[in-house]
Amino acid sequence: MTVTGQGVSSLPRDLAASPRLCRWITVLDDGTIGLRVGKVELGQGILTAVAQVAADELDVPLEQIRMLPAHTAMGPDQGLTAGSTSVSDALPCVQIAAANVRSLFVDAAARDWGADPAAVTVRRGIFRHRGTASTTSYGALAGTVDLAVEATADVTVKPARVHDLVGSSTPRLDLPDKVAGRPRFIGDLRLPGMLFGRVVRPPSPTARLVAVELSRLGDSEARLVRDGSFLGVVDGSEREADRAAELTRAAAVWAEEDLLPDEDGLAEFLIAGPHETVEVLDDRRPAAPTGRRLRARYSRPFLAHASIGTSTAIAHWDPDGRAVSVRSHSQGIHRLRGAIAQALNLDPAAVTVEHVEHAGCYGHNGADDAAFDAVLLARAVPGHPVMLRWSRADELAWSPFGSAMVSEVEAHVDDAGRIVAWDYDVYSQGHASRPPYAGVPGLLAASHLAAPWPAPAALEPPPAAGGGTARNAVPIYVVGARRVAVHRLVETPIRSSALRSLGAHMNVFSIESFMDEAAASCGADPLAYRLRHLEDERAREVLVTAATAAGWGGDVEEGVGRGLGLARYKERGAYCAVVAEVEAEDRVVVRRLTLAVDVGRVVNPDGVRNQIEGGAIQATSWTLKERVRFDRRRITSTDWESYPILRFSESPEIDVHLVDRPDCPPVGSGEAAQGPTAAAIGNAVAAAVGVRVRDLPITAAGIVAAIEARPD
Repeated sequence: MTVTGQGVSSLPRDLAASPRLCRWITVLDDGTIGLRVGKVELGQGILTAVAQVAADELDVPLEQIRMLPAHTAMGPDQGLTAGSTSVSDALPCVQIAAANVRSLFVDAAARDWGADPAAVTVRRGIFRHRGTASTTSYGALAGTVDLAVEATADVTVKPARVHDLVGSSTPRLDLPDKVAGRPRFIGDLRLPGMLFGRVVRPPSPTARLVAVELSRLGDSEARLVRDGSFLGVVDGSEREADRAAELTRAAAVWAEEDLLPDEDGLAEFLIAGPHETVEVLDDRRPAAPTGRRLRARYSRPFLAHASIGTSTAIAHWDPDGRAVSVRSHSQGIHRLRGAIAQALNLDPAAVTVEHVEHAGCYGHNGADDAAFDAVLLARAVPGHPVMLRWSRADELAWSPFGSAMVSEVEAHVDDAGRIVAWDYDVYSQGHASRPPYAGVPGLLAASHLAAPWPAPAALEPPPAAGGGTARNAVPIYVVGARRVAVHRLVETPIRSSALRSLGAHMNVFSIESFMDEAAASCGADPLAYRLRHLEDERAREVLVTAATAAGWGGDVEEGVGRGLGLARYKERGAYCAVVAEVEAEDRVVVRRLTLAVDVGRVVNPDGVRNQIEGGAIQATSWTLKERVRFDRRRITSTDWESYPILRFSESPEIDVHLVDRPDCPPVGSGEAAQGPTAAAIGNAVAAAVGVRVRDLPITAAGIVAAIEARPD
């Protein structure tokens, strides 16, 4: 194929930081092309999209590409797999790296044939000389091409119009193994000499281990590992490791204190402070706002990741105890390596971390903590790999939570019903405590060691990364003079960090709920009211597309309501509009969600739909069911009864419409649906029952309370 492509002005950031082509792409003699990126598969399908881009740019069949796991010693460092940035971060790097590799192989073929490279074409992995019948392949040329060279921006990449795979719904590469139940996850691994570990957690976040009554351990032959308040066991059998952990739990004596806040007073706890306050923007004019004043407060509780699979890791110290290798489902393996090295005062070069798939979480769950647990247990048995699994109670009580949040909105509406002033304050704990942070390792067990590391309150991601509490705190609408401020709690006994969409979930719920309340205050249709305040044409298109597809304005039966939600994720990512159809009688049932999404250029349509559907289902679960429960001492929601999630039988019908923009850069879709879905459900409930529930989750009890609080 002869391609007239487009030049590259500069290398993408991550490729410039790690320019050696062999860290991204390897070619074997059999023609297999190994591709390794710094982003990891969490069930979002990113590695399939990456493979599509590479196959198109290299001109090979997709089956010739082999996706290799992220590895601190062998692959590029692309930071975290987070923030819906994998597509925008990884795909340009892969495209340009692959174009460099293709160019090197074209040059090699031309040298072999004594030809001009311009006379060499490649199609489906076969190189041809236009003037003769000569052919060769990537495998045949592999021994003559050195990829231990740096990528250059002086390369031509293919234009979108000649791509075969990009833009198509290529089946996910990872799904056949998962559907067939073949070993793929970290918990499936069995290594020579492997032992199994369990950690005995403190009973409460601030508990301190006083003693272990060894006489109560009975006949257990498991190795007991203790370092300060870190307590665990190692055994050759998983069953015996479980039994030993239970015996050890019964034998442990702890000192505890009542230091947690009042669960029923979360709003007051968050608002009371102390805070770090940041004015996100203030473009108010000197004159006082005019018109009617509307005010509302919204809130959400702490949320758990609640992955079906619990956090798992494998660690293996060298026999001499000088170096350790780790297998983890961390979303940031390079950062994890640094945190482990810092916690144990090791040279980072002595720590290697390889990613292995496991249950996805879309945020900072217990994966990094489990990795460090495994490192501590394996240190007691050097030369043996140790697999560490968390229990369900560990997962629900000890993983970092998505922070509880409270927002207060005040707006002024003129006589024509238009919003002319906007005032917004949001209170939250921080959303960033991924290891390392704030100068500390940020690993759970590091704070339990005999020489403990402190565990400061979570920080906030920088504005360049979309912020945390401030994420989507600025309305997408034209609302006149605006003031937006965020207030981060700087002292707290409850651990929080990144959970899918961070503050965008709550902020979009608040803003979109308030838009409905403002529309109702002047008797306006919620769709027409939004369009009246909306100038962004891409936002208008997804909103109208979703509304039209859902039959907005059509009749619904009694007890059923429809509601809208709209946002552009991080104010620069994917646009997403949602229409929810909700039945609210003795309980709230989300019957249907209709979504329209604009992610720029669509690399894999089916992959985008899957991401949007998954995000919408998770947001439905958050909106209707999920809430971390605790008393003044302990987290009490430690199983599926006390922390319920949406069941398959409760999942709504979902209809996703893609607004493809092939001339726009692609952006991620993984977190776009969270806020709009929650808002659409909340607005639909209000339409169905005639009262608004402003505090998540929206339950039958919450609706009854709202009815009872309604003025006569």
